[in-house]
Amino acid sequence: MRLLIALLLPWLTFFTIGRPVSGVICLLLQITLLGWLPATIWAVYALSQYKTDQKIKHLQRQLSR
Repeated sequence: MRLLIALLLPWLTFFTIGRPVSGVICLLLQITLLGWLPATIWAVYALSQYKTDQKIKHLQRQLSR
């Protein structure tokens, strides 16, 4: 679901992963027609980093038990 949001509304992705400042910057970039593609790429990249961070945290919790 977040990937679809990242493709359609890149700025909203940052709010869903807890990065509101990046979301505002992305929204300003997305407002320009030329900035839409970089904003989308940035949002997809940030989402993949978020998922990786979540997996690492999950593994650390499992190992610490």
